[in-house]
Parts: sequence; structure tokens; C-alpha cells
Amino acid sequence: MSTETPEIGRRRKPGLENSQHRVSGPGLGTPAPGEGYALTIADRECEKLTFEDPHDRHDVTAGVAAVAAKRASILSRGPTLSDVHVAMDLFELRVTSPVSRATTKPFRGLAHSYAAQRHFVDGVLADRLTTGANGAASSH
Repeated sequence: MSTETPEIGRRRKPGLENSQHRVSGPGLGTPAPGEGYALTIADRECEKLTFEDPHDRHDVTAGVAAVAAKRASILSRGPTLSDVHVAMDLFELRVTSPVSRATTKPFRGLAHSYAAQRHFVDGVLADRLTTGANGAASSH
């Protein structure tokens, strides 16, 4: 007959210890389950857009995915198509075709720099991601 390992007197495993307060601040991000899926959705949606300079698509995709992942994490869930649409609409990417170089300017270099992505996402206020166009809180 085997006995269970006594937990009294043993150090807790670091991976099992949870902080009472979530650490937040610039550059630390907002974790959510399945954030990588935001990139898949953003890539699919950005392929539907026409850009003045086709090279801008990769930077825009990275930026839209990061903002969509932030929105999903604020709402405590994984990313969805609506998160990507909110991110695209925030930067008016679906308004005109082709998407101008002036519209893509804030996204330049995001596909190649994690630090730039963090800075870009930190600049987007949570209120802008969770408030609908009519000013009402989003139910997504």
C-alpha cells in the first residue's frame, strides 16, 4: 500500500504559487488564452484588404493581431473575429481601399520588432477597445 507524499513542510512548487496581485505596467502585456489565434484571424482578414504598398500588410497584420489579443484578454477570453474587426476599425483599416501609406504609418516595423509591438499595444487604451461605436459598453 502506497501513501501520499506529505505536503506539510515541503516547499511549494514555484509554478503553483499565484500572486494575489497581477503585475501590470508598460511592456508587460495582457495575457489571454490562445493569443496566437489572433494572428491567424488577423492574417486572414488583412489578406482581404488592398494596400498602396503591399509590404505594409505584414506590419498591419502584426499590429491588428496584438491589439485584438489585448482586447480578448481584457474581456478574459481567447481572441475572436470580432476582436480583429474592432482592432481594424479602431485604425480605420476597413474604411477605404486601397489602404493608404498614411493609414499604415503607425504600424511600420511592427512585424520585425517585439519591443515596437509592446509599445504600440500599450498606446491603445483599454476603454477604446471595450466601448462600442455608440458609446455603450461592448457585450462581446
